[in-house]
Amino acid sequence: MVTDILTPVARPLSDLTSPPGLRVIVIAGVNGTGKTTTIGKLAARFTEDGHKVMLAAADTFRAAAIDQIKIWGERVGVPVIAGAQNSDPAALAFDAMQRAQAENMDILLIDTAGRLHNKGDLMAELEKIARVIRKVDPAAPHETLLVLDATTGQNAHAQVETFRDLVDISGLIVTKLDGSARGGVIVSLADRFALPIYAVGVGEGIDDLRPFEAAAFANSLLGLEAE
Repeated sequence: MVTDILTPVARPLSDLTSPPGLRVIVIAGVNGTGKTTTIGKLAARFTEDGHKVMLAAADTFRAAAIDQIKIWGERVGVPVIAGAQNSDPAALAFDAMQRAQAENMDILLIDTAGRLHNKGDLMAELEKIARVIRKVDPAAPHETLLVLDATTGQNAHAQVETFRDLVDISGLIVTKLDGSARGGVIVSLADRFALPIYAVGVGEGIDDLRPFEAAAFANSLLGLEAE
């Protein structure tokens, strides 16, 4: 049954915020998956739950990503650490870590580049970010989440494989489940990779990031009414 496949991988978002202390969460994903928007929505939800949140715009390759993170920071009311386009992502992540510690933040969400046409550069960049933030906290990052676009179908599998080779992925968030995307790819991802799934994105709104609940999702996928 679909529920039997999904139940072992469903995790509450609250798992990302415990234990107490500064939790550093690196967000990875291909450009266009809704990665930066997902970071904004996570910031909104964590702030709503009473956590002090900071964002780091370490996707310095794209000016649009930096601007988007800043807009989300203003919208949600959380500080954003950002630099100039093409500045060193690892240096920015290091600065953000120091600031987050100094300001007693609970959660630091770090955006990262998503260009896959040069895996070597991307791998070096992600490894360097992890290496420098460990100078501030040897346990960081505490989570590395991969954002996937449900509409890409089997390509999502290739993205999981690629990023798992680059970095230690600890969980997934699947976006763009609105419209015609039924999300069957989530079942195959759960069956194949067994990575924790924390949330699904169902639209562009600030509240359109939903906790991933196995039974409810299975019922929706199969067109059944939840009892």
